[in-house]
Amino acid sequence: MQRTTSGGSRPLTDRNDRASARDLAIAAARAADDKGARDIVVLEVGDVLVVADEFVIVSASNDRQVKAIVDDIERTVDEVGYGKPLRVEGLDDRHWVLIDYGDVVVHVFLEETRAYYELERLWSDVPRLAWDEVAASRPAGT
Repeated sequence: MQRTTSGGSRPLTDRNDRASARDLAIAAARAADDKGARDIVVLEVGDVLVVADEFVIVSASNDRQVKAIVDDIERTVDEVGYGKPLRVEGLDDRHWVLIDYGDVVVHVFLEETRAYYELERLWSDVPRLAWDEVAASRPAGT
């Protein structure tokens, strides 16, 4: 069964379609990078979690940058055909914003909040996707 975005756009990936989840994660990572996010990590959590295939984790130096990164991720992911997120949480305080696309969950942290929660340490046993190498080999917008 496929889930659709709240915007009614293209269906999100089926649980068996990790390539699409990976492409969405790469698009989100690239968008965050374009807005100056730091320490961008894509974790392949699909083998240990049922809620998502990919986590994208990024840091921002201040709350305005958190908002700019979130906005650009949403715009870019929608433009490449994955639609709007299912939900966005944390925009009020902008310390940890979670953008939920179903198979991909993007975490945009203030640097000190990310250091406190240490998500990468929690998921240290899952593979990391070399998103910047994959992204460099593709044309922009794909």
